[in-house]
Amino acid sequence: MPHTSSSGTPSVRRRTLLAAGAAAPVLAGLAAAPAAASAPGNAAANAPTRAQAAVPHDRGRGKPRPLPGGGDLGPNVLVFGPSTPGIQARLDEVFRRQESDQFGTGRYALLFRPGTYHGLNAQLGFYTSIMGLGLSPDDTTIHGDVTVDAGWFGGNATQNFWRSAENLALVPANGTNRWAVAQAAPFRRMHIRGSLDLAPSGYGWASGGYIADSRVDGQIGPYSQQQWYTRDSAIGGWTNGVWNMVFSGVEGAPAQTFPDPPYTTLTTTPVSREKPFLYAERHGALRVFLPAKRTRARGVSWGNGTPRGTSLPLSRFYVAKPGVSAATLNRALAQGLHLLLTPGIYHLDRPIRVTRPDTVVLGLGYATLIPDNGVTALTVADVGGVRLAGFLVDAGPVNSRTLLEIGPRGAHRDHSANPTTVQDVFVRIGGAGPGKATTSLVVNNRHTIVDHTWVWRADHGEGVGWETNRADYGVVVNGDDVLATGLFVEHFNKYDVQWFGQRGRTIFFQNEKAYDAPNQAAIRNGALKGYAAYKVGDRVTSHEGWGLGSYCYYNVDPTIVQHHGFAAPVRPGVKFHNLLVVSLGGNGQYEAVINDTGAPTSGTSTVPSTVVSYP
Repeated sequence: MPHTSSSGTPSVRRRTLLAAGAAAPVLAGLAAAPAAASAPGNAAANAPTRAQAAVPHDRGRGKPRPLPGGGDLGPNVLVFGPSTPGIQARLDEVFRRQESDQFGTGRYALLFRPGTYHGLNAQLGFYTSIMGLGLSPDDTTIHGDVTVDAGWFGGNATQNFWRSAENLALVPANGTNRWAVAQAAPFRRMHIRGSLDLAPSGYGWASGGYIADSRVDGQIGPYSQQQWYTRDSAIGGWTNGVWNMVFSGVEGAPAQTFPDPPYTTLTTTPVSREKPFLYAERHGALRVFLPAKRTRARGVSWGNGTPRGTSLPLSRFYVAKPGVSAATLNRALAQGLHLLLTPGIYHLDRPIRVTRPDTVVLGLGYATLIPDNGVTALTVADVGGVRLAGFLVDAGPVNSRTLLEIGPRGAHRDHSANPTTVQDVFVRIGGAGPGKATTSLVVNNRHTIVDHTWVWRADHGEGVGWETNRADYGVVVNGDDVLATGLFVEHFNKYDVQWFGQRGRTIFFQNEKAYDAPNQAAIRNGALKGYAAYKVGDRVTSHEGWGLGSYCYYNVDPTIVQHHGFAAPVRPGVKFHNLLVVSLGGNGQYEAVINDTGAPTSGTSTVPSTVVSYP
């Protein structure tokens, strides 16, 4: 039988500390793969062959020559075609390297050209992305599976982070594909011609997850999954819920029944714009497709042929490789190029500055930005249409005031027609080593859409401790009219989310308070016990949230009391739907759900306390 919320404390993952992995060497044979499985595109699209980190100069004038666009995608992007030999062996070798390498430096993207593939099982480990290169998921069909399971961790899937699947059609070998993930593991633009299982084999603990723009012909079985968000998709059915299952714009979603079963269902998503993706033209050259904005979205964006949107040739992108300087990345942006970050680690001695409207910064294979010397990793000006997608920001050992800034303080321009989107952009403080940041993500620009992020102060790994990876605030929203769809923010020393902008909306929020608070005094917030996971500013007059959950697991001092999970001014325009708080195994307790409303948690039964509507 699958586990339910009463089957035990689901956060045992946090109590097992994993040492940071060693750097993964280049896989034998992969860097020098034959043409059918190596550099994508034709010669024109992929010139030049020199390392992109090099900065050409015009010796006659003493000025740097323009940086080239395009180029090969490097040794850790593996491109396969239907006739490529040995695909399964290469997939297996990447998985062997990445299966348990939770805090290592290996980064991989697995790209499949349009066509049909038979008999494959692509098992995905850490920092591995798999994606098709068609305009539609059905252009690239695998008769087989894209599998995430939890054998490496004893059947516990709650640490299956940082991996993704995009833009493929799957015909599962036994009729059901397994995708047992936790945070930061998006499943986008997928077509499952069968069913989908979101739990590990054996139905161990699982803590995910996110699906968007996907079609599942059969049933989706979350089983032991604690929470899940599905957006703008079509499904054949949904079998059960544990704590918090949220749907917006999903054809076939279960009806609204929170808290029993715990389904929060919105007919449409107010505004959405799908993540940019690579695709191959018929003659082989790569382009980046930029999906159009949808309002009141429902169902997939690709169901009626070519999706709506525009595209850019790879020659319009500076194809960055690990080792490139922030100065060179900024030169490329100033020159008018977009950025494609190939898999690897990028150390930054200054911020990447996005100042031009409609700029795209797209990462492959969990490309990772590490700000050195306390700088901010990336900033965006008060401009519209910027698309940030598919990369990880990892805090450095010197405290950064902020790690990612979407707009300057005081940004005020109306970007409703062309919003900035932040999609599958993840933030980590500690875990891979010491890291510090006062605030992780600040959103100042109006109308920004934050579509699936996990902002995480690490509770396990290396460089972890109440002061060692100090990070007071997770996400701060100052801009008006900001929408968050799929907001995961965890373990910050003070507030996880603070929302000061007007007319903000959040659809699905998942939070765990910091486990490692040493005592009650350490989280004293004036007269209150603890800092809310999600706080709406006192001056806000309009705000709305659907399907929001906060959990506590104070394992250092289980006697700690958290007054509430949510705090907001009591006004008619500030509305919440379907809230819950959970004490995990009785390690700490909540006195209320939101403000002073909602029953306290008690005992060790790990049963949610809920509020269906507030005020």
